[in-house]
Amino acid sequence: MRISRLADQLSGSEIIRIGNAVSEQIRQGATICNLTIGDFDPKLFPIPEELRKGVMAAYEAGQTNYPPAAGTADLRQAAADFLQKRLGLSYSPNDELLVAGGSRPLIYSAYLALVDPGDRVVYPVPSWNNNHYCHLSGASQVMVPTQPENDFMPTAAELAPHLEGATLLALCSPLNPTGTVFSKEVLEEICDLVLAENKRRGPDEKPLYILYDQIYWLLTFGQTQHFDPVSLRPELRDYVVYIDGISKCFAATGVRVGYSFGPKLVIDKMKSLLGHIGAWAPKAEQVATAAVLPQTDVVDDYLSDLKDGLQASLEAAYQGLKDLRSQGYPVDAITPAGAIYLTAQVDIIGRTTASGTLLASTKEITDYLLTEAQLAVVPFSAFGASAAEPWFRLSVGAESKDSILAALPRLQAALDKLK
Repeated sequence: MRISRLADQLSGSEIIRIGNAVSEQIRQGATICNLTIGDFDPKLFPIPEELRKGVMAAYEAGQTNYPPAAGTADLRQAAADFLQKRLGLSYSPNDELLVAGGSRPLIYSAYLALVDPGDRVVYPVPSWNNNHYCHLSGASQVMVPTQPENDFMPTAAELAPHLEGATLLALCSPLNPTGTVFSKEVLEEICDLVLAENKRRGPDEKPLYILYDQIYWLLTFGQTQHFDPVSLRPELRDYVVYIDGISKCFAATGVRVGYSFGPKLVIDKMKSLLGHIGAWAPKAEQVATAAVLPQTDVVDDYLSDLKDGLQASLEAAYQGLKDLRSQGYPVDAITPAGAIYLTAQVDIIGRTTASGTLLASTKEITDYLLTEAQLAVVPFSAFGASAAEPWFRLSVGAESKDSILAALPRLQAALDKLK
């Protein structure tokens, strides 16, 4: 049987492969500390009570028909007001803001609205899913490796050689998979590069756009601040498409309410694309979200509790790895700044297990940690980085702090077994 080249050439997900291995271990009776999935356990991190009640009330009220294709008017207005109040970003709820079923269809529609087959898309690695969106849109992808000394965030110097002639620069902060963020100075330098590149281009050339995924922006810790391109450089307003929503900030991944905002021309085309795809957020969930976003005290209290819980788990994992490092173990971690992720290093490439298996890449390390330490993590190679670089994403939303603490001695024991 023949199928399309696009479908035939889709690459499998390393995260799904690891998830299947975790499921098999659990089926066999193992207790796994599963730090792979970018999700939340509702028992640990439930959605806001007001949102839960609002969704139920909306269903009881019969809000079960088609929503408007661009999102309900109330939700678009609430989101626009939310962005204005909290970020100082002013976007029209009618012309410059679009609601969809989470951030994924918004990212995909942005790619399709901006990128022609063969156009160059520049993005840093590690980063989430840009390789697959490039494949789906027919883009020519330019992966820019980042460095641990810069917290795996791209710098202007790293991006500069690749921007001439590119159509899209895909950025994310706080970053999935690293849990790190742009500093004001670094993002300003990148914004200035984009402005200079667009100034250089002729009137008949497609401009260079920024796709700015800030789905985790409300989940920053301590003194960490979130920065975005248009706030720093208002003259970029016609060239930035934002990805946002409630999936992460309200631990509401299954509620499926995301929104995008940006220049009217691009948002209009994204509306048309999603109108054909039909990737709408459910109407009852939109009604409930529209009612919650204006409740400042409710949102602030919820975020305070959510962030306290996430930060406690992240700090437990971070400090545990640092303690092991101080004892001479080949592990390390980068201070968590945002999102639900910790960047961890387990530098055992080239070591041999007790059974004689050589740990030649991050795939073998991942499998070893799962089998010997009952610890499931995702290597940065699943996000475009080299499999020879022993860095991993630890996602804490679906495991308790106690589960994480219990996994650290198992990790130590597994390291002790290596030759």
